Amino acid sequence: MSKIIVYEHPDFKGLYREFTDSVPNLLLENFNDCISSLKVIGQPWVSYEHPNFTGWAQVFEEGNYSWIDCQDSISSFKLITEDLEHPEITIYEHPNYAGRSRVFKEEADLTKGDFNDIASSHIVQRGAWALYEHPNRGGWFWLARAGERAPDYGTGGFHDKVSHVYPLKAGAPVIKAVLQWDKLKTGNTSVKKIDQFVGVNRTDFEKTYTTTLTKEYETSTTETFTFKNETSISVGTKFSLNVNAGIASAGVESSFNVSNTFTVEKGKTESVTNRKKIEVNLPCTIPPHTKQITYIMEKIESFTVPVELTITSGSTTKTEYGEYRCEGGTSIDYEFALEKLPKIS
Repeated sequence: MSKIIVYEHPDFKGLYREFTDSVPNLLLENFNDCISSLKVIGQPWVSYEHPNFTGWAQVFEEGNYSWIDCQDSISSFKLITEDLEHPEITIYEHPNYAGRSRVFKEEADLTKGDFNDIASSHIVQRGAWALYEHPNRGGWFWLARAGERAPDYGTGGFHDKVSHVYPLKAGAPVIKAVLQWDKLKTGNTSVKKIDQFVGVNRTDFEKTYTTTLTKEYETSTTETFTFKNETSISVGTKFSLNVNAGIASAGVESSFNVSNTFTVEKGKTESVTNRKKIEVNLPCTIPPHTKQITYIMEKIESFTVPVELTITSGSTTKTEYGEYRCEGGTSIDYEFALEKLPKIS
């Protein structure tokens, strides 16, 4: 959920209030003209100097603001609810969408081109935009929202003043990941040799070790996550899969050394390897005139589970899919072979 938390003093101190929807008049909330720091989660907010979203305005995107320029001078807040992905705006040289035009899909400083201080109307195709009076997001700005058609900047005293266009950015999306254990698929099981020991008894008597030979082995489990097709999740975004909760109910081998929570970070290798040590007691008796070869064997198993991702950004929710895969050694055991040796005279 998108929200803003506003504080009476800098560094998030003093009295505070939390809002999840636009606030046209902070007087009614007993918090007017007293905000000195704030935190934004999710969608951007715009603060205004006066009630009913009027006066000097400032944009606050997701983040923590321990000190703000407009201290003790905020009387209303507006929550930006538009889908902010793939923004697009067309600005025109003259009123009523006449004259030359420019289409923007990303931030631009108009003083570095040939369209500075000449715009007089616009149409917003997607997203929400701040059209600033000065470069570097300076001065007054016009908040332009998706679907808006502004035929004449003269009504707002903004003719030939736009010098910077900026598309507002959404905060990190909220991602809910659900493993679909009912669609679990198990892979092929394999066994591999990881060690061996050779014992030789050339006597006429059965040979018994004085102590049981034990050894520890390390087995590993590798967990990976892959996105199905192209994803809207941006690089650096993290979300978690609660794996252990579904293992038992799905009938998966409990000896898989899986994570309680497997964290995925887009843009990094979505895999992790867990290790554990297993102690093996080896056979300790060899018949007469026999060579015994003891093989240490590791059983390797795997399974995959589809994952449904519900991605919420502002008021927009979409569903995508991925796949969680787990492969690892589930047990270590031994088997042995005997070879008869010729008697030595």
